[in-house]
Amino acid sequence: MIGWFRTIGERWTNLVPVLAVVLLALTWGSKLSGAVIAVAVVVLAAAVLAAVHHAEVVAHRVGEPFGSLVLAVAVTIIEVALIVTLMIDGGPDTASLARDTVFAAVMITCNGILGVSLLVGSLRHGTATFNPEGAGAALATVATLAGLTLVLPTFTTSKPGPEFSGVQLTFAAVTSLILYGLFVATQTVRHRDYFLPVVKPGKPKPVVDPEDEHAAAPSTRTAMISLGLLGMALVGVVGLAKGVSPAIESGVKSAGLPHAVVGVIIALLVLLPETIAAVRAAQRNRVQTSVNLALGSAMASIGLTIPAVAIASLWLSGPLVLGLGNTHMVLLTLTVVVGALTVRPGRATPLQGGVHLVILAAYLELAINP
Repeated sequence: MIGWFRTIGERWTNLVPVLAVVLLALTWGSKLSGAVIAVAVVVLAAAVLAAVHHAEVVAHRVGEPFGSLVLAVAVTIIEVALIVTLMIDGGPDTASLARDTVFAAVMITCNGILGVSLLVGSLRHGTATFNPEGAGAALATVATLAGLTLVLPTFTTSKPGPEFSGVQLTFAAVTSLILYGLFVATQTVRHRDYFLPVVKPGKPKPVVDPEDEHAAAPSTRTAMISLGLLGMALVGVVGLAKGVSPAIESGVKSAGLPHAVVGVIIALLVLLPETIAAVRAAQRNRVQTSVNLALGSAMASIGLTIPAVAIASLWLSGPLVLGLGNTHMVLLTLTVVVGALTVRPGRATPLQGGVHLVILAAYLELAINP
């Protein structure tokens, strides 16, 4: 019976990317009816889940911490593609979409994914244990990237409003890529042991998880097939998002919600599967993997999205608003300070997880009711 369910799971993750591409081909360039939009939304959500599944297959093949990196980059590609797609067709209302989505991703990853992982891990195993060196380095990089790209534009004077000038935007994009590249080199080459699961604080555990001991790494052929299906899923996600985006934006407007909620919806959509992966890791007492996913995704979201949007701004009409308002800067500062106090000991109780989740709840409440 277990094998039957596993077969069904493998089949749907293989079929959904193909279905998404076929649906995209059939609906491309046409105005979608309500029924088609509903189908497209279901297929879109399934394609996101399938993309993350195939990213996890590739990640299992390459091993940890490369696996967390593969998953984070795959999710960020989806996010970048959705942002650029919506900005191309959205008009002046999307000037702040990149900022809203990136900030939402930072709040969800650094407070939501991290918080629920710490809560689940500590409730199930007494104390959630992770390596403070790796978590601290990741948090410091996230804080620097967020400060340079989301806070500074509010205070620069070269252009009116919370915008960068062309030179400033180029500097922010280049430094984002450099910092992200340095972190990847640290995580995967120079200090890989800082990002491996631990048993006790500061003692890496470079062994296979007990639940994975009998799960052999996929073959090269299987990994390559998953890589191809991952690419198809990403194409389907981006194309279908372009088709349903007018319905999402009109729904937000009809509900009387701020336009920034669109960015929150995008971030929630692309990060939900990664949240599931992080919680599963925490349940297996691999909180370090959860921390890698949370902070790595926040870092990739800024370090890859800002350069991509900077390039896209060359042909996008209208301003590119990146600077945060006062309320969001307070939430970002609170996130960084609380995060630093959380990661320094290398272990956490349910209290730390609850604190991060409260910050996320405050962000979501203020996004709906500013």
